[in-house]
Amino acid sequence: MAVFLSPRPMALRRLLLGGFRRRDQTPRPPAAFRCVSDAAPGEQKMLILESTEKYKFVERLIPPSRVPDPPKHAGVTPSGWSPPADTPPPLPYMIRRSRMHNIPVYTDLTHGSRRMTLIRKVEGDIWALEKDVKEYLKDVTGKELPTQVSEVTMTLKVKGHFETELKEWLTAKGF
Repeated sequence: MAVFLSPRPMALRRLLLGGFRRRDQTPRPPAAFRCVSDAAPGEQKMLILESTEKYKFVERLIPPSRVPDPPKHAGVTPSGWSPPADTPPPLPYMIRRSRMHNIPVYTDLTHGSRRMTLIRKVEGDIWALEKDVKEYLKDVTGKELPTQVSEVTMTLKVKGHFETELKEWLTAKGF
């Protein structure tokens, strides 16, 4: 079966590309623009109006760029959070707090059953931290646990779940 097109291909093309808009309609300005009436007759001038008095309502909705510093506490708070020491301990390594002011020790479960504990944000001599962690966990568990040091990402991995023990140990050291 053959299809016959009308002899007016330009009218059909204009209809398809023009989005079914008639020729006598004028395009409307976008919603962000307002027409100003002081333009010449027959000519519309586009102007962006900026309202600074209403911006205070928008500022309330914008989240803060960083977490504020926590208030000073003498010891452990009711939630269990403990502040860092006023001066960092005199050790060859430093462990920075996370942006929420927590000690960056995490547990990881990979390959279904492989349990790992990660210490992140280590600065300085990461090998001295590994030696101290091995000694501490040998006293806690009674055996030497395998560890993995990544100098590029500044993380220390320990085989097993020891998140609470390491967090308490690092808090006692003053981190």
